[in-house]
Amino acid sequence: MDNMPISLKELNELFNEKINLYINEGKDNEEFQNFIEYLSKDNRIGAKLLMDKIKKMELSREEEIKRVKEMYDLDRSFKVVHIAGADEVGRGPLAGPIVAAAVILESNLSESDMILGIKDSKKLSPKVRKELSEIIKEKAIGYNIASISNKEIDKYGIQWCNVEVLRRAVFGLKPTPDYVLSDGYAIKGLNIPTSNIIKGDEYSASIAAASIVAKVFRDELMIEYSKNYPEYNFEANMGYGTKEHIAALTIYGPTPIHRKKFIRNFIDKE
Repeated sequence: MDNMPISLKELNELFNEKINLYINEGKDNEEFQNFIEYLSKDNRIGAKLLMDKIKKMELSREEEIKRVKEMYDLDRSFKVVHIAGADEVGRGPLAGPIVAAAVILESNLSESDMILGIKDSKKLSPKVRKELSEIIKEKAIGYNIASISNKEIDKYGIQWCNVEVLRRAVFGLKPTPDYVLSDGYAIKGLNIPTSNIIKGDEYSASIAAASIVAKVFRDELMIEYSKNYPEYNFEANMGYGTKEHIAALTIYGPTPIHRKKFIRNFIDKE
């Protein structure tokens, strides 16, 4: 940047531009550093307020790096080449499938290469989940998604399907993982060493990544179903038993994607 003074309006526009560089590339970006240097020499109140914003963002980013690094460190602590995280979504809805994802992340990363923002998928907005899912799938060594339909859930029960969908997600992974971490539920019959971690999507990078990928896949599937069954508002409730969903069930009856054993208390038993 040159030494010519610029208006506060222009300074704010530059701030928005350089902050995007900071978000995408980190504080070591040369353009961002030049902007910081320029701001530090500007004595106007508006410039000082922008500098305060940057300091708060840097502090927040440092805390996020620390949080996510601890998640990667847990995965690295198992000391294997390929560790997979597995998680499911859709255990409780009245309609739609149960879905699981298994993800192998690159573990030996520098802090700048870690996927920031990963956490329990339910704590993320749909927009952020979608963005993170794409980043995860692009950066993952391998990932696989599996689903079990409502008909299988009715036939075999949700307990069996919960474990089976996780098994299918892991079995479809390439490369085959050396170790598997799952969120909450132990995965039996893998012939691969496993550990289940309570609230694993808060503590393990690979489990959190799997949680996000599975959630986005299932949500997009339910949004597609909502086009065929608009009365149930699946695009908003994702098949869960909201008041609106239950009211629609009592009026219109079940669709082909409803879980019969889950809805028997809400429909006419005649």
